[in-house]
Amino acid sequence: MNIDKVREEVKLKEGEVLHFKFNGSRNQIVEFDGKIVGTYPAIFVVRTLKDNNIKSFSYSDLVTSSLEIIK
Repeated sequence: MNIDKVREEVKLKEGEVLHFKFNGSRNQIVEFDGKIVGTYPAIFVVRTLKDNNIKSFSYSDLVTSSLEIIK
């Protein structure tokens, strides 16, 4: 999957409540629910539902499977 396709898919999901799974450093896995609140050329921004924090991710996080979006 290329980054342009991923960018289009993320843009379509903007505003929806989604479940995210992030594989961080040292095999730490973080799961959270949130909404995509902004899409930009290199990153997209997610607001978490539980604590209302803002997290940003690059589209390459999805391409490399560091981040998964689960509906």
